[in-house]
Amino acid sequence: MIVEDSLVVRELLRHIVSRDARLELVAAVGSGEEALEGLAAARPDVISMDIRLPGIDGLETTRRIMAEHPTPIVVIADAVEDASLRISMNALRAGALSVVEKPVATTHAGYDAVSGEICTQLRIMAQVPVIRRRPIGTEWAGRGSTSPLSAPTLSAPAPATTSFSATSLSAPAAAPSRAPGPAPDHAPSVLGLAASTGGPPALARVIGALPADFPLPILVVQHMGAAFMEGFAGWLDSVVALPVALARDGERAEAGRVYVAPGDRHLELGSARVLRVVDTPPVSGQRPAATILFRSLARQCGAAGIGVLLTGMGEDGAAGLAEMRQAGAQTVAEHESTAVVYGMPAAAVRLGAARAVLPLDRVAGHLLRLAEPGARP
Repeated sequence: MIVEDSLVVRELLRHIVSRDARLELVAAVGSGEEALEGLAAARPDVISMDIRLPGIDGLETTRRIMAEHPTPIVVIADAVEDASLRISMNALRAGALSVVEKPVATTHAGYDAVSGEICTQLRIMAQVPVIRRRPIGTEWAGRGSTSPLSAPTLSAPAPATTSFSATSLSAPAAAPSRAPGPAPDHAPSVLGLAASTGGPPALARVIGALPADFPLPILVVQHMGAAFMEGFAGWLDSVVALPVALARDGERAEAGRVYVAPGDRHLELGSARVLRVVDTPPVSGQRPAATILFRSLARQCGAAGIGVLLTGMGEDGAAGLAEMRQAGAQTVAEHESTAVVYGMPAAAVRLGAARAVLPLDRVAGHLLRLAEPGARP
């Protein structure tokens, strides 16, 4: 189902979808109200959702769909408009699975790349079986945040074309966790976090639960289209207490600050806590890649590093997290019960890369105990 109020863009999306033999258009509507009214009859496997709609906007439409007729949603957004970016990030928090750039005219130089990414995301996300959302707690204590947070849950394994597994569970708070292991021998110096599908709300939840005087620099890799990374960093900065910005090559990582890998560039930690932003080849198809970040933490920090791998498709980050653990670092993978997509954390668990396997709500408390021994979460 295509939800797009602009007739021109709606027809362009219809044309893009029609070119992919693996996709079939079941409905194309111009408002959130039409989408909600036609959802039961059309029964789409995936929805492309415009954000700036007349009447009920795309954010509210996403919330209602996830509450009433849970369906994978791909947000189609204008990557250069601040208001659109902020709404898009909130739609991810509300249950949408990914965000891609809105297409432009077929004569535009970037049309083929954008249209290809749209079809790829629609095909992949159509296979993510979400179930009705249920609250998992109140909103994190961030700047300007008031809405409750809940998360979609998966209920079936992925197709062969992707690399993740998923299970329907009813009580994430009661999920078991692997024993965290002994306290580190060395005082932690840097925290690395990585996520992919489902990552923005997960990262906001973890970072938002850390105090404003958190004693470590935080380096973040989030898989997302390059055009959205500045908007993502700005959104994250607005919903957590710690200051957040895109990482800049050559700057020194300071305690209590969050550095996000920029679009289409790897983020590494160099000597003396100096950040390196590089355009070396993608790893496992990803740039930025979590494995690149984690490997640099293993090299530079050894046992003084902390690495956390959250929800996401594929296996990026697992090998790097394993190298961190081999170097003596503290490593964490999100538990299956709370991961939107249990792919990347599952790969880390299979490799034995995680010292602790924890539900999302317990990650921040664990990090606080590692960073500040004796502190209460």
